[in-house]
Amino acid sequence: MLLMVSLLSSCLFAPKTFDEHAWRKRVLARNPADLYAPHENDGVFFTPWLRRSENRFLAFLRWRFSSTPRYSDEEEAYLPEYIPDLIDRINALPKEKDFLAWIGHATFLLRLNGVFVLTDPMLSERALLPKRLTPPALSKKDLAKLDAPLHILISHNHYDHLDTDTLEALPDHAHVHVPLGLKEYVQGVHEGRVSEHDWWDQVNISGILLTSLPAQHWSRRIWQGANTKLWSSYMLQTKNCVIYYGGDSGYFIGYKEFARKYPAIDYALLPTTAYHPRWFMHYSHMNVEESIMAFQDLNARYFVPTQWGTFRLGDNPAGLPLLDLNRAIQKQHLDENRYLRPQLGEIIPLQKRLRF
Repeated sequence: MLLMVSLLSSCLFAPKTFDEHAWRKRVLARNPADLYAPHENDGVFFTPWLRRSENRFLAFLRWRFSSTPRYSDEEEAYLPEYIPDLIDRINALPKEKDFLAWIGHATFLLRLNGVFVLTDPMLSERALLPKRLTPPALSKKDLAKLDAPLHILISHNHYDHLDTDTLEALPDHAHVHVPLGLKEYVQGVHEGRVSEHDWWDQVNISGILLTSLPAQHWSRRIWQGANTKLWSSYMLQTKNCVIYYGGDSGYFIGYKEFARKYPAIDYALLPTTAYHPRWFMHYSHMNVEESIMAFQDLNARYFVPTQWGTFRLGDNPAGLPLLDLNRAIQKQHLDENRYLRPQLGEIIPLQKRLRF
């Protein structure tokens, strides 16, 4: 025991460097054909284009026993604004008006073709242990007030993306879409319909073509073994709009391939969360620079950041991603109009793209 304590204590004073250039080079050298390769072996899922390293528990311990970087007072305090009465404002809109609204973290409410789509609904106070720093723009009681067909997209089983209390609060008519391995679990907490999808599966939901796509992440939950459930991102296509929901992912070759297969993406909802320390987080979480690269790879019209301002899941403060995004836009002289940065509860009307 003393030896273990001594070893862990020594890690506290052993900062680990990370070579961004070498990592980027390694990512871009992957073969896009591997995105279509088998990705399950003996009940365990994996990313065939770039395997996640083993000994993650030891790496986790090293992170937790490492010193935490210092952030400025602004970085520590910055959080999104909250706009109240979202349901009332939705009800005041014409029924045919398509929109997206940020609820908090990875939870977005979309209306497409008169159908509601809710991504990774997480409306509880805690994601297992981390506590919310900002309130959700919808309450669990509000879910019953969504008076149209309701589809739920679950990207993976981590607690900040799959919240059982929120799933239990869904109306029975809600249709939940999950990656492989999660159907039985979700059916245990939701009485409505649950559909399970592998990567590249397509299904028509009320006039929306939903495609489950790869992501570079992992899965684990109490009583669910590591990577025994799949993780996914999603593409939603209507005649007027194409939306990519990135779920949770590190930067990978999939974004370029998605742009090739879907050459008219309008909105890219991309994760910007928990990217410090980089040596530990780089495989599963993009930093802001990589999220911008993913947006450019996708060749989408608009960027929408997800997963900031709600939970502190890494070393970096919850609001830092938006500050970093604002800085990157200025430094790289990017078109600000293409980087939508909604506040909590803000409704963004979806613009139609003329298609020929």
